[in-house]
Amino acid sequence: MALVAPILRSTLQIFRQLRSGRISRRTAARLRIFFILAIACALEALLHVRSNAIPRPPHDLDAPFSTTCQDPVRNAAANPRENATFVMLTRNNELKPALQAIENIERQFNQWFHYHVLFLNNEAWDPEFVRALKTAVSGEATFEVLSEEEWSFPPQTNVEDARAKIKEQGDRGIYKGGLESYHHMCRFYSGNFYALEALKKYRWYWRLEPGVEYTCAITYDPFLEMARREKVYGFVVALWEVPETCPGLFRAVDDFRAAKKIPETPMWRAMINPSWMPWPIRRLRGWLGGEHRNRNGDTWNLCHYWSNFEIADLDFFRGNTYQELFRHLDRSGGFYDERWGDASVHALAVHMLLGPDQVHHFADIGYWHEPFFQCPGNAPGGQQLDLAALGDNSRSSPESEGAIGCRCQCPDDRRRNNRGICLNTMQAPAAFHRPSFVQKWRGQYPYTINMPTVRPVP
Repeated sequence: MALVAPILRSTLQIFRQLRSGRISRRTAARLRIFFILAIACALEALLHVRSNAIPRPPHDLDAPFSTTCQDPVRNAAANPRENATFVMLTRNNELKPALQAIENIERQFNQWFHYHVLFLNNEAWDPEFVRALKTAVSGEATFEVLSEEEWSFPPQTNVEDARAKIKEQGDRGIYKGGLESYHHMCRFYSGNFYALEALKKYRWYWRLEPGVEYTCAITYDPFLEMARREKVYGFVVALWEVPETCPGLFRAVDDFRAAKKIPETPMWRAMINPSWMPWPIRRLRGWLGGEHRNRNGDTWNLCHYWSNFEIADLDFFRGNTYQELFRHLDRSGGFYDERWGDASVHALAVHMLLGPDQVHHFADIGYWHEPFFQCPGNAPGGQQLDLAALGDNSRSSPESEGAIGCRCQCPDDRRRNNRGICLNTMQAPAAFHRPSFVQKWRGQYPYTINMPTVRPVP
């Protein structure tokens, strides 16, 4: 207040002199200085925001792997399987939703490609669960029990204090913040998962969740296409994170990035809302901290990939830099002091460490995980109605203009029931074709990049 009071008095004095029409030389000089500083601050803020703009690449760097039905039997016979596995983390009491998900992915994909499925549990397996799931899988199935070290608090944690903070999160109504097992799951998928002995022999993994539904036939091998096109991480849905779950995560990740001198690439800038505050105030805000704010005073836009579906190269997560990032986050205690989700950890790591051509949006895959879905619709003239392997087409949704799916059964005529803002934001570094200002103002975003002829959807 001691600094603010003289400024307010001087400002009031200037306004009084302006109203009276009498301006002293001293006041005129102050006005000039004031306007020069104001213009300088505005220009600096504008330059700061412009420096965080995402440059347009010379062409789109991602495209759907398929835009029609293919012959899955021929595709499976023509190429050897990749070194890959499905992974499902589940429990004995989830037999029904786990079986539903396995039967679904077998019907839509794995009946032709026969990939291995790894089931994980932090409890001893019920023999009935093992019998039912083994019968449902067309390839091999392995059932592993996680050790206490893999599914527990890290060694340095004060367990009593951590449980108190978990309870406090639950009392405040933070989404799943009061569930100790959920905190363990987020930490597990953020780091310990990739070091599992049962996964060491695999390079690729496809994450499955109990109860999910794939709503289109997948008639090619996504693992093979990821490897062929040198992709590292694949997703279907991009959404905003629940802000109350992880107020300190972005700062912790950005501190790691700065300490390791990892550059602010267009991918990283795609995760940031640059501050319009001028430099002194912006840096002061960064120094004071705050939710989702880094030391430069900029904020995370909260966009992340919905990691209940992801197909990824395990070597990326096993790499030294990612593992150092996980250890840095683990030491900070945020997996328990707050409720840092593996989806946000993965998304921030992907955008910090990968290039835009290494991330793939599976626009052709229909996927539902309550409450959100993506469904690409059925490609006109591309449904291979005479292909016996795909069976009866009578239950499929009608073919529609611009659709790219195969034998999809979409919940309704929409291609997604989640807004496309985060998808557009996170794809921007790879997108030559982008929505116009008017489209964004109307809330219309393309279904995916590299499909400029497709009508934007809400």
